Amino acid sequence: MECCNSVFLSMKSNLITRTGHDLLVAELKKLWHDERPEITKKVNWAASLGDRSENADYQYNKQLLRKIDRRVRYLGKRLEELKIVDYVPEQEGKVYFGAWVEIENDAGEKKTLRIVGVDEIYDHHPQHISIESPMARALLSKQVDDEVEVITPLGKKLWYINSIRYEKSQNQ
Repeated sequence: MECCNSVFLSMKSNLITRTGHDLLVAELKKLWHDERPEITKKVNWAASLGDRSENADYQYNKQLLRKIDRRVRYLGKRLEELKIVDYVPEQEGKVYFGAWVEIENDAGEKKTLRIVGVDEIYDHHPQHISIESPMARALLSKQVDDEVEVITPLGKKLWYINSIRYEKSQNQ
């Protein structure tokens, strides 16, 4: 699995979990099929009232429509670039992309984190960390009971890995 880990490091910015990919697809569908048609109707209605330069409804909804269109374009392009990383049995026992990892420090502070792609951080899930973060980089390829040293702005921090688990898809 070491070979796969180097692939993960070289492609990290395009990696995404199946769950994260499904959420982005759902967001794109909602924007395109629900929000955009609704805002388009509002823009058309406001435009029919006449002078657009003085029409706050028109200006606001037109701005909202541009924002939706930007996000739709971004998601459409980004989804084509992303590589979904599903669980494979060879990952068991070691930390790789998509892993849920429980760590603990000498003070007894425990955290449960999931290593995900950069596109999955936007929702600010408190347990998700980017594969590009110092913590994720330190955890990669480690096993239960390994000591992990993480360099932070406040200095070196030591953590111990208590457990590792993966979300398995329905067909596994």
